[in-house]
Amino acid sequence: MKLLFKLKNKSMTTTDIIGFIGITILLIAYFLNLNNKLEKDSLVYLQMNFIGAGLACLASVLMKYLPFIILEGCWTIVSAFGILKLIRQNKLRK
Repeated sequence: MKLLFKLKNKSMTTTDIIGFIGITILLIAYFLNLNNKLEKDSLVYLQMNFIGAGLACLASVLMKYLPFIILEGCWTIVSAFGILKLIRQNKLRK
């Protein structure tokens, strides 16, 4: 019970805010994809994943938490490749 009380009174750090924004973007993208509002190959979806994972990775770096640095770093890189692939495909169509 004391731990819960301490968490309630703790103010968010800059790292917390960065991480919170990142995961919020990721979860919104995921929710919109599951509800057929965003296609998995759309530029907006890929950008949301890139930005969200990048912010979550930055927060993990600031916290020095290696497992999530690896996870979010890979997620950011994969999203970047998806964006580049989409840009190349659109250039080839023109």
